[in-house]
Amino acid sequence: MDSNTPPPHFDGNFHRSIGLFSGTAINMTQMCGIGPFITIPIMVATMGGPQAVVGWIVGAILAMADGMVWAELGAAMPGSGGTYVYLREAFQYRTGKLMPFLFIWTVLLTIPLLMSTGIIGMVEYLEYFLPNLGWWPVHLVSVAATGLVTLLLYRRIESIRAITIAMWVIMLLSVVGVSAAGFWDFHASFAFTYPAGAFGGHFFVGLGAGLIIGIYDYLGYFTTAYMGDELRNPGRTMPGSIIISVVAMMFVYLILNISVLGVAPWQEIAQSKSVASFVVEHSWGRPAASVMTILIIVTAFASVFTGLLGGSRVPFQAAHEKVFLSVFGKLHAKHGFPHVALLTMGVVTAIGTFFDLTEVISMLLAATIIVQSIAQIAALVVLRKRQPTLQRPYRQWLYPIPCVIALAGWVYVYLSASAMSLILSGAWIVAGLVVFAIWARVNRSWPFAPLEIREAYLGND
Repeated sequence: MDSNTPPPHFDGNFHRSIGLFSGTAINMTQMCGIGPFITIPIMVATMGGPQAVVGWIVGAILAMADGMVWAELGAAMPGSGGTYVYLREAFQYRTGKLMPFLFIWTVLLTIPLLMSTGIIGMVEYLEYFLPNLGWWPVHLVSVAATGLVTLLLYRRIESIRAITIAMWVIMLLSVVGVSAAGFWDFHASFAFTYPAGAFGGHFFVGLGAGLIIGIYDYLGYFTTAYMGDELRNPGRTMPGSIIISVVAMMFVYLILNISVLGVAPWQEIAQSKSVASFVVEHSWGRPAASVMTILIIVTAFASVFTGLLGGSRVPFQAAHEKVFLSVFGKLHAKHGFPHVALLTMGVVTAIGTFFDLTEVISMLLAATIIVQSIAQIAALVVLRKRQPTLQRPYRQWLYPIPCVIALAGWVYVYLSASAMSLILSGAWIVAGLVVFAIWARVNRSWPFAPLEIREAYLGND
């Protein structure tokens, strides 16, 4: 499953071993997992026909423009932490620790919600074998799966290299297998015949909702920005890995979606709960579809495992640096892992599985857009003004056009989110402001104390 989960931060010096090729592979692995296998039917239903492929193209444009924001910020400040570092550096002049605090507060919601989509998708594919599961059994399985992941993570885990590699191989087999099955019995009339008025006035209404799904499938293009300490020549590797991975995944998604759309009328595709299983069974029979379904279930479970592992380390690091609630900076007495963050995220993940998949995606994006996506665009502009001497190995091409495109795209996505998503995500951010005010008062930080300016990257080579 695609993930915007930053890896854990470690003290000390990292070995700069990740080059352009491996960095691009890391981004692509995070971008593609179970995501497209659970969102293709939603995208087709939302857009109302095979023109759904436009959603992935527009999503790629937004990801590319936003990726250039990540590239400049990440290349200039190539440490571990990503958004947390950029917001800390840019907004310290006016609002102290508010923006990095709000970002971490939002992470407590968005990372678990992202993991919820993996659990929801896993259960949808499990229903291929158990088609008559009712509402309660489905949600009991979802909660049990979340509990199992949390239990497995409730220990010291030094390395997830083997799991990550296995997940990448399974994901690759799944994408290639489903695409091959689609083209095995491909009908161009299904894939390229559009309903009457498909590109009429209502098209742009559907495109907004479709873009929410599209950009969700691209999430992860910025993974190398969270690994700056481990990149070889980060000024070249970071922007290159982001841009190449977005373009490459756009073609992967287009091939995958066209192959799926050519198997059956789009109305059937839109109603499918396990579209990969449907396509493989259509072309190669039930046994092959069963194998594919198992691969996708394993991919979903592994992605939730790695996502919660990395995600639980993010609030811990911020608390350790005294920029977030101190309770999240505590380690398990015996095994030495951030158990408070892990349990908190596990509970939120379980709660998220009770919502509709589309609603969860909409909610996590609505919460992310203001505190991360739009805030980072502002951070780039602010840092160009506040820190003009900052070393910038990569400067955004055609600045500020990509910033404008990214800002317009994110605003469009935000306004296209459901009312419930806007209300709940807005309430979470407001709650974060209240918690910050209490925290700042207790810790004698701005606005209850003078600003502390620390330009960590100025003067660095």
